[in-house]
Amino acid sequence: MRIALIADTFPPLRTSGAVQLRDLSREFARQGHRLTVMLPAADLDHDWHLEDTGGVEVLRLRAPRTKDIGYVRRTLGELVMPFAMLRNVRKSPLARERWDGVVWYAPSIFHGPLASALKRASGCKGYLIVRDIFPEWAVDMGLMGRGLPYRFFDAVARYQYSVADAIGVQTPGNLTYFEKWRQQSGRSLEVLQNWLDKPAQARCTIRVDDTPLAGRKVFVYAGNMGVAQGMDILLDLAERLRPRSDVGFLFVGRGSDAARLKAAAQTRGLTNVVFFDEIDPDEIPDLYAQCSVGIVALDPRHKSHNIPGKFLTYMQSGLPALANVNRGNDLAALVRDEKVGQVCERNEVNELVRLAEALLEQVEADPALPTRCRQLFARQFSAEQAVRQIVGALG
Repeated sequence: MRIALIADTFPPLRTSGAVQLRDLSREFARQGHRLTVMLPAADLDHDWHLEDTGGVEVLRLRAPRTKDIGYVRRTLGELVMPFAMLRNVRKSPLARERWDGVVWYAPSIFHGPLASALKRASGCKGYLIVRDIFPEWAVDMGLMGRGLPYRFFDAVARYQYSVADAIGVQTPGNLTYFEKWRQQSGRSLEVLQNWLDKPAQARCTIRVDDTPLAGRKVFVYAGNMGVAQGMDILLDLAERLRPRSDVGFLFVGRGSDAARLKAAAQTRGLTNVVFFDEIDPDEIPDLYAQCSVGIVALDPRHKSHNIPGKFLTYMQSGLPALANVNRGNDLAALVRDEKVGQVCERNEVNELVRLAEALLEQVEADPALPTRCRQLFARQFSAEQAVRQIVGALG
């Protein structure tokens, strides 16, 4: 099939979404499809740039900046983004290309106009990959009320949903949100699990043995450190486990809370905690090979379901998970049913300490634990399965 994939993140960015889309695009190519990834690019000095990245065609289109700027400028930039991208697609060598399917990735919620235009021109179906339900999660977190800003973002999101012929959500718990959408004829709704490609073999620039955590059992968190993660309780956990000289905590990544968390750890004198900036995604497997447990954190105010990309990387590397998540999250049942870690749904540090210590004992006593993690990944989270589902829905 000739497929257009619209997104706003892709390498050289190092976000989990960028890595996921890189892996998905590679798998489309492996399965014999002709894929073009369309991306906004604020730094281009001309309207478009076409490149080949590992056998995948990437079309970067000049559009307003939407990353690392204030909320108002970001909103305005995202609102203009799909129209700027469409204008510059029409100036590119792919202006007259006809597609067998259009796929787009949310976040962002603003891709609807571009996806609609490409679908209409080619008379093809569209598949929307939904990884978070915005603005609902922002309301849950107390970042937004249900006033005018909410109604604006909700209208944008619902327009995007209306453009799709098929929607893939990341957990069964998110299906109910789209029940009304599914009732219209010709629409399909399914669970499309998160995915990752085969792990890279790059040596990690972080060497745990060269840090104060040398010789300890290390709990590692690698990824975004922002308001949606609710990570302060992890510092509480580290403080409670400070008397244990055999346990340490390693935080790797960036985000709106990263500097604050690092400063808080220093203020508390947490000598069992080390922070590093984000690293190349290809270094992650070697980082995890130096650790004992992977940490998942989601703010307890969330009401939607989420299986973060970092959980997949832990499973792929055979690393059991310690998760602090919102009550009822599908991730909790998955971890317990598959026996691949411990989950706290109460956001209580006493409970989290108990579960962390229980998991450390399990790591020592259960040699089959890493194998169960890898088997879960292979069964549910492969890029191959994701591509087959998307192609099937477009077919």
